[in-house]
Amino acid sequence: MKLSRSLVKAFLIFPLNVMGVIPALLIWCSRPGGVFERFPYDFNSWKFFAGTLLITSGAGLCWKTVSLFTEVGEGTPAPFDPPRKLVVEGPYIYLRNPMMVGVWLVLLGESLVFGSILLGAWFMVFCGLCLILIPVWEEPDLEKRFGEPYREYEHKVPRWIPKFSLDKNGL
Repeated sequence: MKLSRSLVKAFLIFPLNVMGVIPALLIWCSRPGGVFERFPYDFNSWKFFAGTLLITSGAGLCWKTVSLFTEVGEGTPAPFDPPRKLVVEGPYIYLRNPMMVGVWLVLLGESLVFGSILLGAWFMVFCGLCLILIPVWEEPDLEKRFGEPYREYEHKVPRWIPKFSLDKNGL
């Protein structure tokens, strides 16, 4: 996989802000005395292990989906440069929104690792926004841009929870 400038920009614009900048600000604002004072360093707990696993798998899923947007879809996740081609390979074979699922995994993992109720609340707010905005705004836009191929894809592939089948062609 080549590391293109548009891929790096795409990852920095949306996912990094949602999964990195906002959580860091929430942690910074919620900790008296700074981020690293009173940080609950408990690297032997199940929460740290589970959180790290969620963050790693979610970040990998985000990187893969952003890569597919730039390399196959010839665009980015950014609204000002959306993919020009419908992407229906990789994780998109199993669900329509793997990038959002990846972001959710990272946010949930961060709330576990940092033991932060505030990060858990950010996870819930972000999930709520996705549950509303994707069906109301993003999917109609995709249907308008890609037409019948998207409608067929939408009919066959679930939105959030993957449906694995024995059909290796996905669609």
